[in-house]
Amino acid sequence: MTRRTLPLNALEAFLVTARHLNLTHAARALFLTQGAVSRKIAALEAWFGFALFERHARGLRLTPQGSALLPELQSAWDELMRAAEQARQQHTVIRLKAPTCAMRWLVPKLMQLEKSLNDVQVTLTTTTDHDVNFKTEPYDAAIVFGAHKNQGFLLFEEALTPVLSPALPYDVSSSPDALAALTFLHPTRDKTDWTLWLAQQDAPRMVMRKNQHFDTMDLAISAAIQGFGVAIADEQLVADDVRAGRLIRPFPQRVKTGASYRLVLREAPQESELMSAFVTQLLSTDPELKAPAGRA
Repeated sequence: MTRRTLPLNALEAFLVTARHLNLTHAARALFLTQGAVSRKIAALEAWFGFALFERHARGLRLTPQGSALLPELQSAWDELMRAAEQARQQHTVIRLKAPTCAMRWLVPKLMQLEKSLNDVQVTLTTTTDHDVNFKTEPYDAAIVFGAHKNQGFLLFEEALTPVLSPALPYDVSSSPDALAALTFLHPTRDKTDWTLWLAQQDAPRMVMRKNQHFDTMDLAISAAIQGFGVAIADEQLVADDVRAGRLIRPFPQRVKTGASYRLVLREAPQESELMSAFVTQLLSTDPELKAPAGRA
């Protein structure tokens, strides 16, 4: 060992022994034998060129040089451990940005992800923004939504269908024009989504007399669950609610809008094993989703 190489494992032995002032207790704390601790301290003393402890019948006592060194070495050790732990946590944390409209689909997937990958922590930021700029935003991954998007991994294409609470007095065997008696719940401030779905039906064009408009699809779905009216929603976003019986689909028809939800990643020289596992898990949690061919 050269004079330039500070033996860090011996330094830890010194700090623990200085805390206990007892070799037996220090050895127990370090999961080492008493002899191993003694050898590490001797190696550190040889590196410094002076003794760190005085041996007495009742135990150990720090030498004046050891007492002078202890605060600075302890502070430096704590800073080293803090930096190492921060680096480790950053390696296991994925910062994900996602639009609020995707929460009903995403949250169950993240719960499954954290169960299967115990070392992964996903820090989720929700937003009404449907895009991401990795040059100015501090995210590792994002779910983006919109038409004509082809980057990243396809999660699912938007397909709209009416949904309503089973508590509403509505005959599911009725034709679409029977919806006119209900309140139409819109996921946007216009009537675009409902208009698109109704235009694809064989029934005569109905008049939407009673309407409620929401800022997000998630809010419109929540209102439908409470029995406020009939919402137009993406079939993937309401799949869990339909399976659980909180909502029903009165008609099997669905209409694709041309928009899609996609997972995009920050560019990196090499995709980490952690990120690769995250992508695999997120894409495979729902067996109904088709695996993408790859990144665009």
